Amino acid sequence: MEYSIKAQSFSRNKATIHAKQSEIVFGITPESADLLPNPAELFLGSFLACILKSVERFSIFMNFEYSKTEITVNATRFEKPPRMDAINYELKIYSQDPNLNSELLKKNIEKFGTIYNTVKASCAITGKITVITT
Repeated sequence: MEYSIKAQSFSRNKATIHAKQSEIVFGITPESADLLPNPAELFLGSFLACILKSVERFSIFMNFEYSKTEITVNATRFEKPPRMDAINYELKIYSQDPNLNSELLKKNIEKFGTIYNTVKASCAITGKITVITT
């Protein structure tokens, strides 16, 4: 597979990514730091999106149903050279389905997630899955 997206920035203002029919606005100035996601947050968002897409895909393959998911990530940035050093995530899956094998799901996410594996090659990742049955 190949991908192609575009981005543009406006001097002393903001930037946008254009992918398919979507536009993602992000900050590039100190003034937008509290309002718009920065590149590091977009990077982590891509990581989380990969995990959520994997949950959806594997719910079909593993034959389980869920009503929603929530995921939180905490990351540590290394200063020299600047890079992500460690990522920790907690994935909550709301499901009452006894077919949901969270350990197998975690293994599948770790084995088949494109962004997950790209990040894992350069950064330590830890995480856990919690099934909420309410």
